[in-house]
Amino acid sequence: MPEPGPTTAQSRLADAVALVGARIRLTAAEPQDDPGTETTSADATGVLVPQAEAAGRAAVDPATRVLERVLRGPSGLGTAGLYLARREEPPRPREAVPPTEGTPVPGLYHHPVAPPDPVRVEEVGRRIKRWAVDEVQAYPPEWEDQFDGFSVGRYMVACHPDAPTIDHLMIAARLMVAENVLDDCYCEDHGGSPVGLGSRLLLAHTALDPVLTTPEYEQPWRESLQSDAPRRAYRSAMAYFAEQATPSQADRYRHDMARLHLGYLAEAAWAEAEHVPEVWEYLAMRQFNNFRPCPTITDTIGGYELPADVQAQPEMQRVIALASNATTIVNDLYSYTKELDSPGTHLNLPVVISEREGVPDRDAYLKAVELHNDLMHAFESEAAALAAACPVPSVLRFLRGVAVWVDGNHHWHQTNTYRYSLPDFW
Repeated sequence: MPEPGPTTAQSRLADAVALVGARIRLTAAEPQDDPGTETTSADATGVLVPQAEAAGRAAVDPATRVLERVLRGPSGLGTAGLYLARREEPPRPREAVPPTEGTPVPGLYHHPVAPPDPVRVEEVGRRIKRWAVDEVQAYPPEWEDQFDGFSVGRYMVACHPDAPTIDHLMIAARLMVAENVLDDCYCEDHGGSPVGLGSRLLLAHTALDPVLTTPEYEQPWRESLQSDAPRRAYRSAMAYFAEQATPSQADRYRHDMARLHLGYLAEAAWAEAEHVPEVWEYLAMRQFNNFRPCPTITDTIGGYELPADVQAQPEMQRVIALASNATTIVNDLYSYTKELDSPGTHLNLPVVISEREGVPDRDAYLKAVELHNDLMHAFESEAAALAAACPVPSVLRFLRGVAVWVDGNHHWHQTNTYRYSLPDFW
């Protein structure tokens, strides 16, 4: 009787890497001059981790060196050059790092980061506001303070410190703003409602995944993409993204946005029925209604590609899902008091735990912190094991990029005191 084939993470990923072969570029591209314009282009650099470094990483202890060097990697002010990415700005002296504003949730497992590059923050903030207000008319003048308070530039630069150019950061910024415009206008405070949400989401999704129909009906569909702010923002942001992304990266993003919209629909159904889900049901919904579309594009924003065959492996999918779930609970914890002060009932993890498990608000909040920490530890453990099993440069860089996105996401939540404040539980 023949022996069964190998089923380990290492052998599965090795097979996937063999399939893509020449598509995995093992050396960094030569630096190029940046065009200095806002228009995106498909001049992506190669994978940016040298072979010698990758080979050395394969032999280290997964529980220590892999976690430290692969997941955390160099980050913060003064370390961007260690990524070997092409940058359009020349190196410049750094001033002393100011103290970080905001207080982290006590007991929350996280990795502090240095403040993001202020020059890039300012430039991304300027460009994204021009795009949102002038190009797609996503925000009327009376929402300007809310747009500024969101601090898009600080968010994107903190999450993508290895982006080769401002144009790469703008790809992520447009997609982030478009997602938030839809959430605000369809689901939340600025006219959102669970009633009829499915129809609105479907039509908005066609701005990401175009309708193929007959000429007679194509024109009214195209006109519909300009009919409201979410569709205008989705269409424009996706067009810019598709210029930079490969076809597989663009399809990956569409898939993750469909996941997000499915989560929106589940939450809307509960709102219409005035139903508070069980904790496990809420966590299931949050695996779809979460930040996944943001870290999943970290390779596009970094100017390289994690091959589709590798990205689709179950081990990589688990790492991405765990990171996305943990970062979404971060949002639940930091937005807790903001949502309690908003009209109506807003489901978040502490509220669901309190309601379903019959515990005081403080105990429910502290349990949510513990659940976040468990997810973070699982994410880091599985990412380290995957890095040790498959020390391919694109895999290592992608894992590091997701971990940096997780850290940047927490940094933005902690420091965004315009939007968030902590409950008085300590």
